[in-house]
Amino acid sequence: METILVNVEGHVATITINRPKALNALSTQVLTELDQALDEVAANKDVYALVITGAGEKAFVAGADIAEMKDKDVKEAATYGEFGNAVFRKIETFRCPVIAAINGFALGGGCELAMSCDIRVASENAVFGQPEVGLGITPGFGGTQRLARLVGAGIAKEMIFTARNIKADRAYAIGLVNSVVAAEELMPTVMKMANGIAKNAPVAVAYAKTAINEGLQKDIDGGIAVEVREFSNCFATEDQTYGMTCFLEKTKEKTFANK
Repeated sequence: METILVNVEGHVATITINRPKALNALSTQVLTELDQALDEVAANKDVYALVITGAGEKAFVAGADIAEMKDKDVKEAATYGEFGNAVFRKIETFRCPVIAAINGFALGGGCELAMSCDIRVASENAVFGQPEVGLGITPGFGGTQRLARLVGAGIAKEMIFTARNIKADRAYAIGLVNSVVAAEELMPTVMKMANGIAKNAPVAVAYAKTAINEGLQKDIDGGIAVEVREFSNCFATEDQTYGMTCFLEKTKEKTFANK
């Protein structure tokens, strides 16, 4: 792949969008290779957490590739939007938790990419925004849907209608990101979190992700039914037997990966 780097250390994979000269803009090639990278990581059953970030010091992803989009007709734009959304849904429903390490501009498609991840950690220099209406279009990779779900409809409408960017501290205040750290601490912080996730029972973590994601689409009774389903499914796994046995036997060091 020319625009995507994949690295695996222990039980954590990192996907880096590697177009720093273009501020990691999402071209069709980038989306295609990102889709391939996700399949590659998903096939590695030893990966229990995934980190997505951008190359360079300026941008996570500064947006979609405007030059590529400019001359699309309605049908071509629909195809492009459907493909981008399919890739981002693959991230949202990925079999293990996905953490966005947001190291700069996260605008348009970049903000949408970050929102498709489970957890977002931003550097102090990160900037967020959905500037599409200033270009004569709407967000097209899930921005109108995920932003409203994350920060509420009122703030989402303000960000999208005004096309104004916000800084990392404001993103944290409205709940768009989980935390903000110094730029030099971004990757160490994210990797510590990812490795912490990877130490827990991977099947249970995956089931918990499913329960949260599916439950948010239902009323409380429907959500509880999903939770009970995933909770009970855990009792058919080796992880449950191993984890509870270690607890009862007061095992100090338990490693689900090597049980």
